[in-house]
Parts: sequence; C-alpha cells; structure tokens
Amino acid sequence: MRVTPGEWTADGEQVPVWPGQSWPLGATWSEESTNFAVFSPEASAVWVCLFDDSSGTEVEERFQLTEHTLGIWHGALPGIGVGTRYGFRVDGPWEPAMGFRFNPHKLLIDPYAQAIEGSVRHDPAIFGYRMDSSPDAQVRSDEDSAASMPKCVVVDNHFDWDGQQPIHRRWRDTVIYELHVKGFTQLHDRIPEELRGTYAGLGHPTVVQYLHDLGITAVELLPIHQFVTEPAVASNGLVNYWGYNSIGYFAPHGAYSSSGDRGQQVREFKQMVKNLHDAGIEVILDVVYNHTAEAGPLGPTLSFRGLDDRGYYQRVREDHARPDTYWDVTGCGNTVAAHHPNALRMILDSLRYWVTEMHVDGFRFDLMSAITRTGHEVDMHSHLLTTIGQDPTLRHVKLIAEPWDASMDGYRVGEFPPPWVEWNDQFRDTMRDFWRSRTEGVRTLATRLAGSSDLYLDDGRSPYNSVNFITAHDGFTLRDLVSYDTKHNEANGEDNRDGTDNNRSWNCGIEGPSDDPDIVALRKRQAANMMLSLCLSNGVPMLVAGDERGRTQGGNNNPYSQDNEVSWVDWRADDAWLDLYELTKKALRIRRDHEALRQRHWFEGRPAIVGGPKDLAWIHPGGREMTPEDWQDDGLNVVGMFVSGDPLRSPGPRGEQLHDSSFLLWLNGSPTDALVKLPRNPWVQQGRVVLTTDPEVPESTLVSAGEEFVLHARSVVLLQQA
Repeated sequence: MRVTPGEWTADGEQVPVWPGQSWPLGATWSEESTNFAVFSPEASAVWVCLFDDSSGTEVEERFQLTEHTLGIWHGALPGIGVGTRYGFRVDGPWEPAMGFRFNPHKLLIDPYAQAIEGSVRHDPAIFGYRMDSSPDAQVRSDEDSAASMPKCVVVDNHFDWDGQQPIHRRWRDTVIYELHVKGFTQLHDRIPEELRGTYAGLGHPTVVQYLHDLGITAVELLPIHQFVTEPAVASNGLVNYWGYNSIGYFAPHGAYSSSGDRGQQVREFKQMVKNLHDAGIEVILDVVYNHTAEAGPLGPTLSFRGLDDRGYYQRVREDHARPDTYWDVTGCGNTVAAHHPNALRMILDSLRYWVTEMHVDGFRFDLMSAITRTGHEVDMHSHLLTTIGQDPTLRHVKLIAEPWDASMDGYRVGEFPPPWVEWNDQFRDTMRDFWRSRTEGVRTLATRLAGSSDLYLDDGRSPYNSVNFITAHDGFTLRDLVSYDTKHNEANGEDNRDGTDNNRSWNCGIEGPSDDPDIVALRKRQAANMMLSLCLSNGVPMLVAGDERGRTQGGNNNPYSQDNEVSWVDWRADDAWLDLYELTKKALRIRRDHEALRQRHWFEGRPAIVGGPKDLAWIHPGGREMTPEDWQDDGLNVVGMFVSGDPLRSPGPRGEQLHDSSFLLWLNGSPTDALVKLPRNPWVQQGRVVLTTDPEVPESTLVSAGEEFVLHARSVVLLQQA
C-alpha cells in the first residue's frame, strides 16, 4: 500500500517528501509522484502547499522541500493526482532595499505552472508589506494571502495530435489577423452560447471557416498567458481586458476555458490550435515578457517578487541601495531583467514549451526593446536575441518584435537582426497621413508600398521583415479612424487622459456616428482605400479582427479595460460594412494568387531580364515614369505603382524563371479628381480593373495603353494586365 505525504506512520512520524529532481522546473506529474521544483536561490526555506476543497472548505497542507540544488528547491510527493491545486511559500530575509522580499505568509504562483485556477482578489493580504508602513521602510506583513490567490494546477500534458506537423508557412505568403480570444466570439450567434469567448469558440468550425474564407493564414492572439487585473483598474470596477499583465508564462489564461475543469484549459487550447492548423492557419501568441503583474516596489507579491526579487527585476543601481530602485522602461512599474540567467532561462523555457508542447507557430513580443538590453542599454547582440537566434527550436518559428518600449532610447524600428520581423509603425503613419491628405508628395508613400527599403534593405533583410499595419489593438479601429478626429476614452475612468493623441485620423466632416449618406459613403471609401493599400503593399499585412466588417469602439482608442460590447466584435449584419468585407476578401485572394504582389526580393527598378520591363516603375498621372522633379513635388498626391510579373525576379524552387501577371496600382489621396493615363509600352497593352474603390470606375473596366481615365478623389484602382 502506497503512503502519501501528510499520512502518519505507526511510529508517529510524518512521511517525508521524497528528494525528487531539480529539473524540470514546475510541477511534473507521473503515475508514481509529482515532482516540484522552484528557483529561489536566496531563500532559507520553501514549502509546496496543496489545497483541497472537497469538503466544501478549502484546506491547505504544507510540505517542506529540503533539497536545494544550484538555487533550485525540489521534492517529489507520491500519489498526487492530476488536477491537484498547489502553490509555494518561501521564507528568507526581509530587506527590500537589498532586493529580498521573502514572506512565508504569502502564497506564491509557481512561475512554471502549466495551469492556474481562479483569480487574484484585490485586498491588503496580497501585498508583502503592511499597508500602514512607510514606502521607504516597508514592514513585512503577516496577513495570509492564500484565500486571495489563484491556485496552480498539476497537469497531464498528454494530447493526441494525430501526427499533425507544423505548417511553416513562408513569411511572404503570410497574412496576419490580430484578435482577442474572448472578444472575437463573445457575440457570435452561430457559436453555441457555452463556447462563446473561449478557446473552444475560437476553434469552432464556424470561426475557422470564416478566417479561411477571408484569406487569413495566421491568427495573432492578444495575450493568453495567465494574467491579472491591476489593483488600480479593479478599484474602478473594471478589468484588464487585453491581458498585457502576465503572471503565468506557461499557463493558458483560465478564464478563456469553456470547460471550467481544473487544468482543462490546456487541452482546450491544444484542440483550438489543432483545429486552426487543420485549416492551414498558424497561431502566433502576443507575449509580454517585458514586465509582470507585480508592478513596482509597492505592488503585490504574487510570484516572482517572493522568489527572487533581485534576480527577476531590473534595478536602477545594481547594488540595490534603495527600496524604490526598480528600473521601468515599460510604463508598468517593473522591467524583467532578461539579461540575468534565471529570467532569461524562464523566457526561453516558456517559448520552447509553447512551441513543442502547445504547437504554436510564433510569437509577437510586446515592447521588445525592454528585454533586449544588456544592463540598461539596448543591445542587438543581447543574450536573449543571440540565444533565440541559435536555438534549434525557436529560430525557425515566426518571431515578431514590437521594436520599441516606453523609453526615449527604446525606439528601434528597422534595427532587429534576422530572423526577426518587426511591426512597422512608419507604414501605419504614412498610410494614415496619405489618405487624410496630410503628406508632402508621394516619396514616403512609395517607399512604404514597396516594402520600406529604407529600414530593411541595408543589412540584407527582405521586404517581409516589415509587418505592415494601419490599425492594431491599441488605437482606433479602421472605422473609427475615418469617423473620429479625437479619442473618446471617458469609459476608461481616466478622464480621457489615457490613449494616444497622435491618431492621424479624419472624421470625414462630422465627429462620430452619422446618418448623412455622403459622409457614410466617404467613410466606407476611405476605409476601403486603407485596406487595399495594406493588402497590396510589399511586406506582411496585419489586419485587426473586425476591421473588415467596420467594427467600431465608439471612438475609444485605448479600450484595454472594456470587457464589453465596446471591444467585442459585433457579428450583426445590420451594422456591418459588408462591401468592405467582400473587397478585403477579394484583395487577399488576388494577393494569394499572384506572386508579383508578394515578392521575396527587393525591387530594383530595372528589368529582371535583358530587354524586359522594369520590375517596378512609378507612374506619374500623365502616363510617364516619375522624374526626380516629380518626386520633389510636394503637391503631388496621385501615383501609379507598376509591378511586372513577366518575369518575376524571384526564381522558382528549381531555379526556373517564373511568370505572372503585371499590375498597375493607382492611388489618389487628394480631395480632387485626377486624370491618369496608362503608360504606353511594349509589355502591357491593356489593363482590366480587378479592384476599385472608385464608384465611377467599376470592376472589369478595360483601359488601353495611352488611354486616360478619371481617377476620382480619394480612391484606389488596381489594373491587371489583360
């Protein structure tokens, strides 16, 4: 008969904890025992605490881990089943000024927990110090926090993937769709109510088919690592909806599980990934390794702070001379010390876990500059970047940097080394300005359309290193971008001070909703112009969920705390911009079907073969190629982009020469009509309109070489070689 820790033997002795192993970290289940291992090098004692609520009252049982190997406390408990809830308590010195904040009265989340149940209850118990003590002389609190803390869950990771293999789609064939797991399906009437807002809802055939039909090849999920709401947000009666406040880097957020069973969110997440993969759709996670939910030195003690405060968080001074020396370039109270060995190990272990165990295909790193620092300096040869670039698991997945943080020196667009690609906010700003007629000529517009060579060509990278976007989760939706001049964030409870004022938006003449048919028509055309500019530019397009349907947030450009209809996608047809949806779907299909519109190599502005057409030519409205004088014309807001597909500069898989249609994209960002002419040349004699936002130039219109037509104000026309 097997005895378990906590039972008493015949001689009155409690069964000891087995020594266990120092690796892997976290809770590792087997039929014989569950091994617990946690890194806390300066601790004097560590307990694993098990919780049982089968009697209706939560009972805690503590077992001290006596083995200590290279800073890791470990032990194995026999007979511990899957679904068991646990946490850690850690004792040691209390010297906040030195980075020691050990407090055994605080239950700590396992940094390597693979599932977490429950949420943080915001009360004084979760703080390591007494609330009545001075911030400069914090006194350790003896109030127990267990009742206010979520619990970690022991997980069995077995899952049948049916031999499914990674997709590994090429960047140039990728179309990203940024979405929120809950908000995308919460209002979807074709999904069973119990699945709405969950991983199972996102993996539902209705959703998968919608994404596939639209032309999406990768979903980028807003943070799904276990996260908590900040105390200040909770005090306003709101929640952290977006999830950029992580506390568990190995655990899928429990609130997005439809099952409600302990640890089942892991299985449900895997099934969602499997369903999306079956449709050829990759899964990219938006990850927040730059800071944790513990905030600044006056924040709660939830996990890392109680285990190794000085090892996980960056300090202004490495000697820890003051208690308030957290170094914050994230704007969230702390910055993870990714150059320290254990913090670096945790990030890498987390990334590998999500790739190998959860089968995700890539990551978008929030505020990436914050964790590319060696000490306090941004370092493109930092430990994190170097290690990921050499890692045989990670170097081949999709890696996207948000190439800035909250500091002045953190803006590093165009600087991240291979294999990284970047969110290109300069594409966003240029396109927004062009379509609201706030540009000086078309020089910068042309650079962005062609792949932003000014940012990515000089060190051998490709156009796909630019992730092009016009909207993202933070900021106006596409519909709001053409409906509001200023933000309207009053619902966030911050007196409209939050959110950017640099919207680069234009309300088309009236602020907010309008019944004026001319205003509505102009707004829809402007939204379509920006969508087509995005879908037809060289680089990787990123759309935001619902933009293709005209989703609105009522002018709120920072709805991070709006877990309601403000943020959720509205699937009702009566308010949807369905014409925009159809146009977006068509544009993505044309992009998919024609390699000329998603080339791997840079355009060179010269023939790909002797005697052939230039691979790229910029056309003046008068039908000639742009001259140096034309490029300096600050009043020019109309331009044509000719892309040759006959032949393509990029060879086929066996080095063969590939051929495709040629295209001419006309853009008129001015408030006046323009007369434009199809160039007369030996390679293109006639073009057919295949995409248009100009109501007077319908699809299938034929235009011959040398022929003029009116390109109406604020419109786009794409001609395909006929």
